[in-house]
Amino acid sequence: MYSVTVRDHMMIAHSLKGDVFGPAEHLHGATYVVDIELKRPDLDPSGIVVDIGRASDALHRVLADLTYRNLDEVPELTGRNTTTEVLARVVFDRLRAAIQRGDLGPGADAIQQIRVTLHESHIASASFEGRVDGGRSA
Repeated sequence: MYSVTVRDHMMIAHSLKGDVFGPAEHLHGATYVVDIELKRPDLDPSGIVVDIGRASDALHRVLADLTYRNLDEVPELTGRNTTTEVLARVVFDRLRAAIQRGDLGPGADAIQQIRVTLHESHIASASFEGRVDGGRSA
């Protein structure tokens, strides 16, 4: 399986519900470094997985709707704990939709899997990986 990874970042505010989160139950900010890994079994006729520029642009657009936002006020996230794991899935779902719309260009429809990793610090990260067709990776 071939893969290409691109990186961006987002800065958000949110609060988390539940005793397990301690002081993070209060409104606080977070800056995430976001990596997406796009995977396919074969390269396209040009010898690439996907155009890196288009992949970078698509990731930037996906993150733009979340960046500088209080996620507690984002309608699609209302009532959800916006943990790093949950946000990785949100980014995955939005990126999968971008691929299916054709935003990553011709040939990107051959991408089979996406892995989204959100780095919340230099020592901690969380990921979600799934198939573009909707199934989960093994």
